Amino acid sequence: MTDEISAAARPLPKPPRSYGAINWIGLWTLYKREVGRFLKVWMQTLFAPVITTLLFMTVFKLAFGNRGELTGDFAGLDYNSFLAPGLVIMSMLQNAFQNTSSSLTIAKVQGSQVDFLMPPLSPLELTLGFIFGAVTRGLMVGIIGALAIHFSGLASLDIANIWPVIWFSLMATIFLAALGAVGGIWAEKFDHLAAVTNFVIVPLTFLSGTFYDIKVLVEPFQSAAHFDPIFYLIDGFRAGFIGVSNSDLMVGAIASGVFTFLAGVWVWWLFRIGYKLKA
Repeated sequence: MTDEISAAARPLPKPPRSYGAINWIGLWTLYKREVGRFLKVWMQTLFAPVITTLLFMTVFKLAFGNRGELTGDFAGLDYNSFLAPGLVIMSMLQNAFQNTSSSLTIAKVQGSQVDFLMPPLSPLELTLGFIFGAVTRGLMVGIIGALAIHFSGLASLDIANIWPVIWFSLMATIFLAALGAVGGIWAEKFDHLAAVTNFVIVPLTFLSGTFYDIKVLVEPFQSAAHFDPIFYLIDGFRAGFIGVSNSDLMVGAIASGVFTFLAGVWVWWLFRIGYKLKA
């Protein structure tokens, strides 16, 4: 009788916690972790890229002065006004890539990937958490860099059309964040990651019209540039500031959206199968 009473007095075990279709608490925690990573070293992750962008602008301005008037699609446009948006989005691309790639590579090298594999986070939640942490860094670098260029007097960054600026900046940071996640998952050491950066990301960025009008390229390189997804990102983003582009903006918007979606699905699939993450 006593045992029955004591058993009845014991509290019932709590039911398993339910998170619904999406574990919002876990997703938000992972996002904050990724943002906190780069904010702790903001001098390196936010300030340094802005200084690099300003140095690029200063060097090109000193080299060309006010003589750099363009021809073709950008006829009559000052070269500094053409260059500035390209440098801004280039810094956004590079920093979005670096955030996800370094985070995942460091976790694998240190063996700490269990920190995000053990919690109840689905492959989709892992994908969103890592990518949007990198997107935040890319956008912050872009905004700070654009303001620095504009108020330093190196170039005028007046917005001609807001929707390309918003769309292509989001597609650029999401796309490169996804590629960075793929590179970070694939890389087994920092040398592998450096190879991806030096032989894939940097060439695609520099050969996509960041510093020049792609129409100065000879064939077949001019046509090949249209198969570079980063070309559409840079061209569309620049058009939001100067009102002129090398390609049709709607074609660029659709192409960038498709490339970005496929890159995100790629990351989701790698998390789903645990590629090089699970022993």
